Amino acid sequence: MAGSDVTRDLRVEEASPGPALWTADFRRFFTARTTSLLGDAMLPVAITAAVIRAGYGASGVGYALAALVAPFAALIIFGGVLSDRLGARRLMVVSDAARLCSQGLLALLFLLGTPRLWQILVLLALIGAGSALFQPGVASITPRISRDVQRAIATLRVSESVTVVIGPSLAGLLLAVSSPASVVALDALTYAASGACLLRIRSVPMGPTGREGETSFRADLVEGWREFRSRTWLWSVIVVFMLWQLAGAGPTTTLGNSMLVTDYGASVFGLVMSSLGAGSVLGGLIAIRLRPRYPLRAGAISMILWVPMPLSVALDLPAPLIAGCYGVSGIGMAFWVVMFHTSVQTHIPQNVLGRVHAYDAAGSLVMKPVGQAAAGPLALVVGAGPLLYVAGSMAVVACVLLLAIPAVRGLKRVER
Repeated sequence: MAGSDVTRDLRVEEASPGPALWTADFRRFFTARTTSLLGDAMLPVAITAAVIRAGYGASGVGYALAALVAPFAALIIFGGVLSDRLGARRLMVVSDAARLCSQGLLALLFLLGTPRLWQILVLLALIGAGSALFQPGVASITPRISRDVQRAIATLRVSESVTVVIGPSLAGLLLAVSSPASVVALDALTYAASGACLLRIRSVPMGPTGREGETSFRADLVEGWREFRSRTWLWSVIVVFMLWQLAGAGPTTTLGNSMLVTDYGASVFGLVMSSLGAGSVLGGLIAIRLRPRYPLRAGAISMILWVPMPLSVALDLPAPLIAGCYGVSGIGMAFWVVMFHTSVQTHIPQNVLGRVHAYDAAGSLVMKPVGQAAAGPLALVVGAGPLLYVAGSMAVVACVLLLAIPAVRGLKRVER
């Protein structure tokens, strides 16, 4: 009986023509977002090559990548507060300018010789902090420049999936014909292009909107937490995803990627990652067309498609089958991401959206590095295969938990 209740009202309809998506401002925002994502996707490859060439080895690469990611996770909540206080577009332009300067200086140091490791880490930390200021604005601006939020988010998701595939490949191609310092410098220009496009947007003011009176930074931080906590469907999703990131996505990233490289080779790993990206593109395209009456319910069911990813590696399937499984998993996860972010951006008031999005982003990310770090030592004790079986089962557990929460499965789509 409960199962029939879950699926009875899971109505899916094809998108009607509706309002035009590709307005001038959406084209500018799409270009800004895509170029920024392309830079983000190229940077780890360029930095890895530069740090190794500078003589700091694998440990230096680890420190560098951690310096890039850690400030983002630590500061994104504060970025959400600043986005609502100062204006999302203004903060995104400032972020692009800061990242352009920081990365340009880093490229100059590499061009002039061998920078000290601490200099590399400080500049990468500044770039990561800039990304933490940029990200909350994405959620705040999207509903303002599009009257069809789901189509806009799905389109941006397709763009993100394409850049994840193209960015590392482009960086690798450039490294084959030029120095790592040149690639770092060229990558920095993507932030200039992003900032220029954001400056040309006309329908979103530079300053904050919907704010009444002056409030302190701490009061804004508390208000964002209160808005986040007051929505059972939102914090419930984040709690479930913390569990899934810890025992599912985190171990799969560490063990799955490692086993693919060691057991099948780097070329197969590249093929599998390309298939994952292609699946994500397809999932985004499906999300453009399908409009479930209960988006989180449909998204939770789509998470089942993630199961083949860890299981295919654990079962030592042939490389083409693993690639196919990763592609299927990409479809499911992309569809879930669109359904979730559409729900957030259509149900949360505009004046607190940056802060609420920052809380959900921080909560979604915080347990993944824990799962990634713990996977290696645990695999030495129980084996990589059993851990990947557990990781695959976690997608089923997450789906069941989400569907068991009335506030999640009963959240209706809002046209906005």
